[in-house]
Amino acid sequence: MNQPEYAVCHETDAAEIKRLREALGLTQEKLAELLGCSRPTVERWERSPGAVKGPIAVLVHMLLDHPEYMASRRIPEKTYPLRLMYMYRQQLCTIIDVDESRRQVQIWNYTDHFLFRAFGVNEHPTYAEYEDFLESRCFPRERDKMKLVLRDLGIPFYDPFLIIEKTQGRMAEDNFWIRIVR
Repeated sequence: MNQPEYAVCHETDAAEIKRLREALGLTQEKLAELLGCSRPTVERWERSPGAVKGPIAVLVHMLLDHPEYMASRRIPEKTYPLRLMYMYRQQLCTIIDVDESRRQVQIWNYTDHFLFRAFGVNEHPTYAEYEDFLESRCFPRERDKMKLVLRDLGIPFYDPFLIIEKTQGRMAEDNFWIRIVR
């Protein structure tokens, strides 16, 4: 069976790499961080007198052709004091900004798979739905010997947010978890 072939460019040059970096508004250090390489690597690519080959060439051409992709991945500034990042393994699925005093919630989804989103197809959850979401990432209130579990966690009473702070909202049966950013 024949393997598919793709019409991609397998080389780029210093000018295209620098043009992409500047279009993204990144320093060499931030581009290196984004790509998972070192700053000297980015610097070497941008000073290279000849062709730059390897996976970076394909990526540069893809991002230059589709700049909207990176715009769709941009993480917005925090709008409220508390930010939760709902993750599947290491993939960011939903950002949840919360103002607890005003009981307001704002979300951004980073996946098209509604089953991986914190609130499914709901793009504008209420504060009550946010509270339900938190509770869904904890053990049930009715759990047998709950007071022992809470004591082991160092929590004085059942509070879903406090439990998530201690457990990252990890459940035994899935790979979802929550990172809290203050």
